[in-house]
Amino acid sequence: MSIVKKIAHKAEAMKGGAKKTTGRATGNQRLQAEGRGDQVKGNLKQAGTKIKDAFKH
Repeated sequence: MSIVKKIAHKAEAMKGGAKKTTGRATGNQRLQAEGRGDQVKGNLKQAGTKIKDAFKH
């Protein structure tokens, strides 16, 4: 898997974490839920990449 995709997946997870934290701080439940979703999606993509890399070698 290319390093660019790995960085993109990590950035997506970090963006989700920031949204979740911002939503929690402002009391905005929609933003908090959206952040959780983005964070989970990024983490799942990272896990998929790790599995692909494990079977590659």
